[in-house]
Amino acid sequence: MKKLLWILCLSIGVLAYGQDTSNYVKNEIIVKFKIDFNDSNEIEKRFEKTGLSQLNTKVQVSEFQVIKNKKSTSTLLITFDNNEFSVTEVALMYQNTGLFDYVEPNYKTAGSGVMNTTPNDAVYNKQWALKNDGTFSNATATIGADIEMELAWDLGTGDSNMIVAVIDSGLRLTHPEFAGRLWNNPNEVADGTDTDNNGFVDDLVAGWDFINSDNDPTDDHGHGTNVAGIALATGDNSIGFAGVNWRSKVMICKALNSSNNGSYAAMAGSIYYAVDNGAKVISMSIGGSGNSTTISDAIDYCYNNGVILVACMMNFDNGVTYYPAAYDKTIAVGATDSDDTRSSPFFWSATSGSNFGSHIDLVAPGNYMYGLSSTSDTNYSSYWGGTSQATPLVSGVISLLLAQNPNLTFEEIRTILHESSEDQIGDAAEDVNGFDIYYGHGRLNANNALTHNLLSVNNFDINENQISITPNPVTNDSSLTLSNLNSGEEYSISVYNVLGQKILTNNIININSESIVTLSGLNNGAYFLKIINTTKNSSTVKKLIVK
Repeated sequence: MKKLLWILCLSIGVLAYGQDTSNYVKNEIIVKFKIDFNDSNEIEKRFEKTGLSQLNTKVQVSEFQVIKNKKSTSTLLITFDNNEFSVTEVALMYQNTGLFDYVEPNYKTAGSGVMNTTPNDAVYNKQWALKNDGTFSNATATIGADIEMELAWDLGTGDSNMIVAVIDSGLRLTHPEFAGRLWNNPNEVADGTDTDNNGFVDDLVAGWDFINSDNDPTDDHGHGTNVAGIALATGDNSIGFAGVNWRSKVMICKALNSSNNGSYAAMAGSIYYAVDNGAKVISMSIGGSGNSTTISDAIDYCYNNGVILVACMMNFDNGVTYYPAAYDKTIAVGATDSDDTRSSPFFWSATSGSNFGSHIDLVAPGNYMYGLSSTSDTNYSSYWGGTSQATPLVSGVISLLLAQNPNLTFEEIRTILHESSEDQIGDAAEDVNGFDIYYGHGRLNANNALTHNLLSVNNFDINENQISITPNPVTNDSSLTLSNLNSGEEYSISVYNVLGQKILTNNIININSESIVTLSGLNNGAYFLKIINTTKNSSTVKKLIVK
């Protein structure tokens, strides 16, 4: 029985050698002699007396270390220098001497513990949106109905070189939660002139007031300070609250007055200013019901310059379309309560609620949102509710995504948010499987977003050729033209999502140098089109955007 058991174990060991070499340390094996030794000197003698010396010389053993316990010193870590032999081959050589109970690679390990970054901010316990333990007293609370921010903070707390713009009613510029983090215009001098010729006189600190046309975007309403704090308040500084992003520079564009009202001109001007002065993310908790070319052009400008704009769905508990959330080149955000249901109503009105519609991307916590005060540095007792409060959570997470990878495109970020959100967490009548008009693709999950495996074109084996696809971006259910194909040769077309999953295949036989393929059933987002020439067994991959 013992002999049979030994053979079985040996077989398993040999099979293990076939594993990917990334699982074990190069040029190292672990052996255990069948005979126990009392000290390392006996092991050295054993090497000489048993003929191991010749094998040691062959593989060029440079070092051995004893892995000992109180009872035995018979286990060794052997390091060899002869790169002509693989770990597998060397392990088998030593196993075949018959001197060892076992011989195996020195397998690699990794820690499996997960740290939770819990900030020490004084009233962090009120921020149920970031960590919901079910004890929130203002409303019904469900454990886990949050964005898993503590796990996300393990992965990053922001890029200090990044600029995040908040377009709103301004900011309490002296608040200690933003100390040292207000954006400063490096090209401007406070001399009463437009030093850097950007059209704004002395826009030296923080940003610009597009309501009063001056360089002081101080908050005279409160909405903006609350919103900015949710996204960007400094975390782990022992005071107040923790924003999603603790590090990035804060740019403020005041586009709402003391009554919380503004104009499309102020909104558009703010967008252009933020883009032109280096913002990478814009958080805009503002909406209007007019479909405006002015705003549409500003959104296009934002998109074309690689800036991500996040906008709120508004709070009228209906499907009326509001802008800029309705524009396709924005991320549109609805709101949820502390029990993960859609906010309907918010605490401040029985007729209020998170708006819905086919343009919604996702939802995030937005009711009873405690935040910073625009009139005090120490008042942490006020809370707000609305899709305005959900929006900065998403903006903050996007800024952390860009801190991880500044090359992410708008479509890639939207795809990450869609695929990483938690679906079917709310009212079953509204939050159905997949996309719905009430929750979009689900409730924001920061940890899922920051650990999302967005597939890159580099994950494919690409043979460069002249094949082109038009149009790109393409609208769903429309025709796609493939050009510069080889006449008369057969091609296979496969579409992959960003997770690398094949979702569509179409075989075509090319007659001329062009073929037309109709894509259907694809949601908006980023895809990869793999074009395989089955005649010549070659392929190329093109990135495809569906809008």
